[in-house]
Amino acid sequence: MKLSFTEENYLKAIYHLSEGSEDGVSTNAIAEELNTKAASVSDMIRKLSKKKVIDYQKYRGVQITDSGRKIALQVIRKHRLWEVFLVEKLDFNWDEVHDVAEQLEHIKSPVLISRLDEFLGRPSMDPHGDPIPDENGEIKVSPQMPLSDFEEASLGIVVKVPDSDPSLLRHLDKIGMRLGSKIRVIEKVEFDNSALIAIDQGKELYLSGEIAKNIMLAVK
Repeated sequence: MKLSFTEENYLKAIYHLSEGSEDGVSTNAIAEELNTKAASVSDMIRKLSKKKVIDYQKYRGVQITDSGRKIALQVIRKHRLWEVFLVEKLDFNWDEVHDVAEQLEHIKSPVLISRLDEFLGRPSMDPHGDPIPDENGEIKVSPQMPLSDFEEASLGIVVKVPDSDPSLLRHLDKIGMRLGSKIRVIEKVEFDNSALIAIDQGKELYLSGEIAKNIMLAVK
């Protein structure tokens, strides 16, 4: 099935918005995710419904179909593989690759993506810790929770950070936090859910609640 770049972006957004929920996705949520108008979303929903990659029912929202999910996961697979390539082979920083990968993810050649995967050693995650779907669309997610949910004196390892906020990634670079960094929560501030942490048994610093909720840790 041939979809336009825009249609693929809509499918990817609907997939992300529907993760972990059986409820339909609202047109307003899609519009906010894609920074577009609700009227434009309604037009696209009609197009995607005709192609049977989504199912839309009034008052129940949008649900992605099996064929739509497969397409969305292949787009996500390409995006994350290209991020690995850009960081590991072209020396991009992890805060620079999201927008470039947004363009590269629409390349249609399955042979190119298969060879890219092989060339990179079949990585299981991208530079931000997001799992890479395999060629069949299977995706493995490891147990994790946000740093903001960790209690005082608990330990965790950084396994995932958002890829779409370059300013956050630059801040993490500045404080020396990377995937694999060991984090010890020293103190929690109830007022704003900020936390005093130690990174790799060394530097101690405060993180705001906003930053802490965006850093995913595996329990150590």
